[in-house]
Amino acid sequence: MQRNIITTADGSKTIHIQEWDEHYHSIHGAIQEANHVFIKHGLLFFVEQFTQQPIKIFEIGFGTGLNALLTLLNAKQLNVTVDYVGVEAYPITNQEIEALNYSEQLLVNKKDDTFNKLHECTWEENHNITPEFTLTKQKKFFNDIEDKNTYNLIYFDAFGAKVQPELWTEDIFKIMYNALKPDGVLVTYSAKGSVRRAMIAVGFLVEKLPGPPGKREMLRARKGT
Repeated sequence: MQRNIITTADGSKTIHIQEWDEHYHSIHGAIQEANHVFIKHGLLFFVEQFTQQPIKIFEIGFGTGLNALLTLLNAKQLNVTVDYVGVEAYPITNQEIEALNYSEQLLVNKKDDTFNKLHECTWEENHNITPEFTLTKQKKFFNDIEDKNTYNLIYFDAFGAKVQPELWTEDIFKIMYNALKPDGVLVTYSAKGSVRRAMIAVGFLVEKLPGPPGKREMLRARKGT
């Protein structure tokens, strides 16, 4: 499947899958979207609501590593500890990693190799990246996830329902619901009615929120106590 690196509206890069005409991040701004959906309405929301640490975060679609990098940087600023697990069935290549400009856009020291460290970590092992951030990458399909009552926060960043509708079903969201601890939170860029209904059907309490640039709305779901 042909993948190309493109520049989004905020100057940050993303990957475009030609066959699907699908992007890993929004063309209206990769960093803007990740900050809005996963940091502002995910991590920052959770930190404001709860004091529990470490915060156990589960990313569905590790992809470019952008969400992980932003979480690492914010964990340091917030002085919170994060235990981060990212699931990815098809890791990106070294060539693609080198072409992404997130270090240039986000890190003060341009020689900082934190972004590369995230990708260099061996799979299925826990790694201490910074004092505030540990990372485990799991290479698996989403329907193979079997975690129960494990995570505080899920970043649901799968490819869109138009190209992979099977990732946005009640079956998948039941897996997500089971993986969360009571009072756990799931955030996603999607606001499709079918996605919202699937979340509600498995027990989530769902709210619509203003979306990032280029999208009117997004969803945040909570698991009850």
